[in-house]
This record gives sequence, C-alpha cells and structure tokens, in this order.
Amino acid sequence: MTTETSTSPSPSNRAGWRSDLFNYTRLSSTQLSHYHEQGYLVIKSLLSAEGRRTMVDECMRAWVSEKGPYDPNANWLTNALLANIHHQSQAVRDYYFNGPLVDIAEQIIGPNLKGVTSQLTFKMRGHTKGFAWHQDNGYGELEPYNAVTCLTALEDNDEQTGCLWVLPESHKLGQIRPGLTATQKLAGHEVVIHPDESKARPLPLQAGDCLIFSCWMLHKSEGNFSHDKDRRVLFLRYADADAVEVYNGRQARLGRLVRGHSAYPEVATFEKDL
Repeated sequence: MTTETSTSPSPSNRAGWRSDLFNYTRLSSTQLSHYHEQGYLVIKSLLSAEGRRTMVDECMRAWVSEKGPYDPNANWLTNALLANIHHQSQAVRDYYFNGPLVDIAEQIIGPNLKGVTSQLTFKMRGHTKGFAWHQDNGYGELEPYNAVTCLTALEDNDEQTGCLWVLPESHKLGQIRPGLTATQKLAGHEVVIHPDESKARPLPLQAGDCLIFSCWMLHKSEGNFSHDKDRRVLFLRYADADAVEVYNGRQARLGRLVRGHSAYPEVATFEKDL
C-alpha cells in the first residue's frame, strides 16, 4: 500500500455533471435507518422514462449480440448474466459512474467509493430456473463489509417474472461461508444457503425503481414463469475505495474510483479513461 492518490475529472465523473436520463436524490434519515435496520431499501424512479428506454435499447443490443436466443440447456451464468455492461452501454456507464446511486452509496459507505461490479441480470421468458438463497458477499467476499448491491429494474417485475425475495434483517447474521472454493465459484457452482424462510418477502419493482441491499442480505429469486414478459435488471455494486478481496489474498478489488481517493494506485487509475 502506498500514499493516497485522488481521482481526476473524466467525461462521466466531473464535478456537478448531471444527466437528464436519471432522477437524482439522496436518502432521508428515515430511509437510511430502514436500510441499516432491515438491510435493504427500495428507491422509486431513479431512471427517467427516456433513461429507461435508452438503457434498455443499449443493453439489449449488447445482450443479443453476445447471448443470442435463450438456450434452456445452458448454465445459469450463460442465461442470466452479462458482465461489465458499462463497457458496452454509455447510459449504464454514466449511471454507474455519476448517477444517483453514487450519492446514495456514499451516504452508506462513506466518502471514498468505487464501483466494483456492473452486469445485466436477466430472466427472460422461459427461464424458469430459480436462484437459491445467498449473500452477494458469498460469491465475492469483500472487506470492509459495507458493500452495497443496487438492482435497477429495466421493466416492471413481480413474482411471476422472478422478482427478488429478501429476508429482512438477515444481514445481521454477518458473513456466511457455505464452503465453496474460489475455483468452484468460477466454474459456475451456486452458493446455496438454507435459512428459515418464514419472514421472507418478495419485492416487486416498477421500471426505473432500484432495490439496494447489504452485502450480507440473504436473497433469492424464483424462475420467470410468464409467457410474455421478461425480467431485466441492471446489477451494480459499490464498495469502499480500499476494499480488498478476502478470497484472493486480500488483493485490492479493482473498480472505478467514483468518489474520494484510494490508497491503492491501481484503483485510482482503473478505467479512468472510460
């Protein structure tokens, strides 16, 4: 670790920059209390109507180009995820680096902040496989343990189309380690946890809404059993600028520095020119 290095302005990360595609907001004290007590929060309408249309158009071009038609015989990684979507969508890049979620994540995590994951998390019609209870930190354990997952709905979703379920307050259990190795996770093995589901609740979202939750929040989704509706979600994750990968020898997690500074020069310069 070396001396701290600060960000410098770039096209989507300069002071005061705002996009008409997004609705900027900050969390109230009541919303912050709910997040810390329950482990999650639904924030309404972070995308404008034009923002949603633009993002869907750009994301679907990338998805169709890489994925093609739905293949029921493919594994869940192929059918559900498209990583680093900010490399292919300007709207996602602006939202990820300088959208309303940056202000919100800063309120939760603190002044030094990086974006560590961007991906599409889709359940297209006909994709009826569920995704078992897990913590996002179960797939990629980051420390400090204040990373925030942000799921922005690109269209309305509900129980029929496979909306997310959460277990309120389950983040208070801390890090759960189900025993999969890093190699198994990379190979596509699912992390599966078997909690008491008696307090589980579904969280349907309207297009443009965003669900945020703790890295320790237990959550799952069922399959999409609709015949005419998809469930398309943009998954973004933010962490402390000096967050490390516990599973990788405590190496710095690479991610675009979106606020403040990092003690790791490789973080301070990562994707700086995007």
